[in-house]
Amino acid sequence: MDADENLPRRKDDLVAQLGKQDLDPLSVDELEARIALLEAEIQRARAKIKYAVNHRASADALFKK
Repeated sequence: MDADENLPRRKDDLVAQLGKQDLDPLSVDELEARIALLEAEIQRARAKIKYAVNHRASADALFKK
């Protein structure tokens, strides 16, 4: 567990702001583009998680020897 996990989220957190944004004014094309960007961001976050898990496992294996 990271120490940052225990900290409260910042009030200017972009993810929180994104979740509050009104989608009514957006066209179908704009919503599709938004979904594509969000899916790309999800993949980027998953890649970071995978890297962190593998890095931690490598470090654990190194120091257990």
